[in-house]
Amino acid sequence: MAPSIKKQADNTVLELQGETVFYNGVTALKDISLRINPGEKVALIGPSGAGKTTLLRTLYQIKPDHCAFIHQHHSLVPQLSVFHNIFMGRLHTYSNLHNIRTLIKPKQADIMAISKVTDELGITDKLWAKVGELSGGQQQRVGIGRALFRGGEILMADEPVSSLDMTQGKEIIRLITGMGHTVISALHLVDLSLEFFDRIIGLRHQRVLFDLPASQVSQPRLDSLYN
Repeated sequence: MAPSIKKQADNTVLELQGETVFYNGVTALKDISLRINPGEKVALIGPSGAGKTTLLRTLYQIKPDHCAFIHQHHSLVPQLSVFHNIFMGRLHTYSNLHNIRTLIKPKQADIMAISKVTDELGITDKLWAKVGELSGGQQQRVGIGRALFRGGEILMADEPVSSLDMTQGKEIIRLITGMGHTVISALHLVDLSLEFFDRIIGLRHQRVLFDLPASQVSQPRLDSLYN
């Protein structure tokens, strides 16, 4: 069930009002109401099955042309290089002829633009490696790079650091939240959510249990969310 799109206030980029979502007759979200304002860094947290990914994808459906999405399972083409997988983030902005030429012989300007992204992610040495030959963590960085290269008003991420250790994960979350976008991310790491996001939405049993500034998320609230 796609979310109903309502007229939004000038200071709101995404809004849901009493939204309930069903998949195959099963309730995936129950009576969700929230607004996302420009520039907010919002973390969706909660136990497995709480509805984090469903909420993220429901919000994405409101403005898909304005969003870049970092998928949990990468959604990459393993036979293509890191360069070409990241370049796919902007396929829609170029002509078919340009895209075909890039597949065969990329222009230097495109190589330089994508190299800036891979430099930030620490994978420039893998620029021409096939994605299928990379480790899971490296593939995750390629997926993040594709979303960053695409750009857009809103950056969404579904467990963007699930294949990385805490140190690497912190570096990537710092990069994502520092891009100047409105950022909405589903995360299983509560410590990273509290450190890098200014707003925390806690989900349990497909409902919003709390929606608070990160500074107001206490341990008793987290206990009520996960216990």
